[in-house]
Amino acid sequence: MLIASLVLLPLFSSVAQETQKFNQYGVAVTSDRLDVEAQDGILVLSSPNTRYKLWFDIRVQADGAAFFGAPSWADKIGTGVQIRRARFAVKGQIDENWYGEFDMDLANGLVELKDAIVRYTGVPNLDIQVGNFKENFSIQRNTTSRYLMFMERPMVCSALTPSRHLGFNVKYAKDWIWASAGIFGPEFAGAEEWTNIADNNKDYGRPCGYSLTAKTVFRPLYQLDNASLHIGLAYSYRTPLASEATGDWGSFRASCRNSTSINRKKYIDTNLVPNYDHSHLFTAELAGHWEGLRYEAAYIGNVAQFKDGASKYFSGWYVQAGYLLFGGKQRYDSKGAKYTKVERGRKWGDIELCGRVETVDLNADKALAPNLQKVMGGSAMAYTLGINYYVNNNVKFQLNYQFNDNDRFANGKNKLFSGLDENGAPTKDPYKTVGKAGVDYHMVSLRFEIDF
Repeated sequence: MLIASLVLLPLFSSVAQETQKFNQYGVAVTSDRLDVEAQDGILVLSSPNTRYKLWFDIRVQADGAAFFGAPSWADKIGTGVQIRRARFAVKGQIDENWYGEFDMDLANGLVELKDAIVRYTGVPNLDIQVGNFKENFSIQRNTTSRYLMFMERPMVCSALTPSRHLGFNVKYAKDWIWASAGIFGPEFAGAEEWTNIADNNKDYGRPCGYSLTAKTVFRPLYQLDNASLHIGLAYSYRTPLASEATGDWGSFRASCRNSTSINRKKYIDTNLVPNYDHSHLFTAELAGHWEGLRYEAAYIGNVAQFKDGASKYFSGWYVQAGYLLFGGKQRYDSKGAKYTKVERGRKWGDIELCGRVETVDLNADKALAPNLQKVMGGSAMAYTLGINYYVNNNVKFQLNYQFNDNDRFANGKNKLFSGLDENGAPTKDPYKTVGKAGVDYHMVSLRFEIDF
């Protein structure tokens, strides 16, 4: 027996040595075989023994748009096409306690950082995360572009609501209550933002700036599967950020396009307003769904405070709704307090009809008399009809028609014509326009999208 043991021991030792794994640095590691699945067309690697899970999130949106009906005196608007988004993300649940995510956009040959997240998930109903991600403020801003009802978010969201910033956030979600609070710094999207941060720090010793953002959502219908009611309130205190260019730091600016990315003209723009100190940003939102119907409305306001004691008020709102025609159902993401992928009603897909009315007002001083101290960034209304065809879990087509109604002050920081003067000549001065003023025009846009 002893002799047999002495003979077999080296064999067992050899097997043990062969199964021991080492990483690239020569350190012994544990290993776990993974299952590979395509979950609704998304590649997922997961462990049958632990909570380890890794998946890819890839998105391509190809857009085209045509513009017509603008006044003959207005600046020309070029029909165009673009890759709106070309996103590549890797997401991983490492164990029951830790989640990580890295997301970037490669659209139109530019590299831009989106999400870079470290999240602790070890406490039930609680997420604690740090990194670069969206502030929890607006339901429309926080809804991923995969599941937007229209091709672009409303103008007021583009002009006033915060998006991704480097920060720390705590979120609680259970049953009828959802709450979030965080502290955020500057934006880290690409080389331009980082260069601005470095130059503001090195050359001027300026602080990075910060914002405090909190949101609460009440969901009285949380027990229903086929319906939801979302009542949200959010507030954000904001200071100048070092991600702004050194010459722009300490100034306030709000701007947006007419809910389009292809027409690059920013008719709505306050330009830089100097001596900016801080802002009070707030929103109230109402959303819900029943079976195939989904609706959403929000009012957003911003009170900008300046060092001389002056304050300027900017605001906007939108109302939108959509209905799935062939038995499909809308879905609410209770953990994220937003809407997610629809459930199609037919094997061949489903069609959603949508409508939206929206406005944004960046005219802080309403008097029409010329005054260099006034902030008149322009205001606009837009009316949109949309058709969404959900082909399958991964492919969606969107067709939008929109009419844009800009006022006389929507002249792109005095760079665009806003009307005709008393002599019938185009003018960029809104105070010299006579009769109907502002660039009103129609647009039709189309999107082809695939997620995998």
